Amino acid sequence: MRPLLEQACWDTLYMVGWSTVIAVVGGLPLGILLVLTDKGGLLQNVLANKVIGQIVNVARSMPFIILMVALMSFTRWVTGTTIGREAAIVPLAIGAIPFFARLVETAVREVDAGLVEAVQSMGGNTWTVVRKVLVPESLPSLIAGTTTTIVALIGYSAMAGTVGAGGLGDIAIRYGYQRFDTELMWLTVAILAVVISLIQFAGDYAARSLHRRGGRSGPAPKLRLLKASTATGKTA
Repeated sequence: MRPLLEQACWDTLYMVGWSTVIAVVGGLPLGILLVLTDKGGLLQNVLANKVIGQIVNVARSMPFIILMVALMSFTRWVTGTTIGREAAIVPLAIGAIPFFARLVETAVREVDAGLVEAVQSMGGNTWTVVRKVLVPESLPSLIAGTTTTIVALIGYSAMAGTVGAGGLGDIAIRYGYQRFDTELMWLTVAILAVVISLIQFAGDYAARSLHRRGGRSGPAPKLRLLKASTATGKTA
């Protein structure tokens, strides 16, 4: 069973890896847009914010197994099939984008509004605020959110294995459950637990490292000094 487990591990990492990339590419701008278009945001548009927020909420509330079935036609149109690891990436990514977008929204909202005002006082536009303040200042929380998304995607990928996506979930169902091989089933559970633990450890370490460095490097210290001088000027 060793070659089978090795291939299943590779399939799981392949599905989760590509799904994470797509989720970050789609969820990062979506989460930032939710903050910018909110009331008091730099691109305030309450109607657009409500529409985007509702779409995200509906997508997040849908159970993944139902989402896979609902997207079968779209998956076949994109990949030409509804089974296999490439087909599984479609529902995995679509399910992860709104999940990650809400994590991005939460992370960006924690950024000090004074830093945004400091950039604006220097003539910075919305793009400058996003690039110089919102993303760098929220990076530790974004890394933690990405880690949470990867862990969730590993669970989703195991679920996708029940409908022919391959990976460790497929091994656990076909060989462990259907063929009553309890030892193999628990072995796949142990492998998943080890993989998740390693990813969580790496993500936590990266987030802590960035958080420790955040106050001592990059543009943030200068912006904080400018914020302090601006506040002093207003007081005077």
